[in-house]
Amino acid sequence: MESKQIQYIDFDQGSIDELLTIVNEDSLRTHLIDHPYFDRASLAHWMDEKAQTDRLPGCRVKIIKVDDHIAGWCGIQPDEQGYELAIVLGKAHWGIGVSVFKEMLKWSKALGHSEVVFHLLDSRPHYKALQKMSTKVVQTQLLGRQFTTYTVSV
Repeated sequence: MESKQIQYIDFDQGSIDELLTIVNEDSLRTHLIDHPYFDRASLAHWMDEKAQTDRLPGCRVKIIKVDDHIAGWCGIQPDEQGYELAIVLGKAHWGIGVSVFKEMLKWSKALGHSEVVFHLLDSRPHYKALQKMSTKVVQTQLLGRQFTTYTVSV
């Protein structure tokens, strides 16, 4: 099996139209907080916000490309508990999530974090490997939804 080339690019280098297709996928939206579908204008505004977050101390927010096509986005972002990891991938690329997660742990360490949290919506299955590597696993309420929150040391 051929290995996929994963790249992480700034939000101002990504194609709005290509990302629009990914973030509006119904299979992906099942695992996110409910929000209106994006159009080009709302996505451009959201991308600008993510670019601003990327410039904050302790943060890194990038578009993920696989073999030169946008696969989704990921980020280390401010959170009420410190910093959270976010990974959002189009269904065709769900198989690269572990690789992206490992890369984000490296980023977290390089940014000086001692721990980060990873919130998974209750629509997601329980991950034994993630639980094993976590120092704490709790159920949390965010924006009216139930999440499993994993605290991971870096």
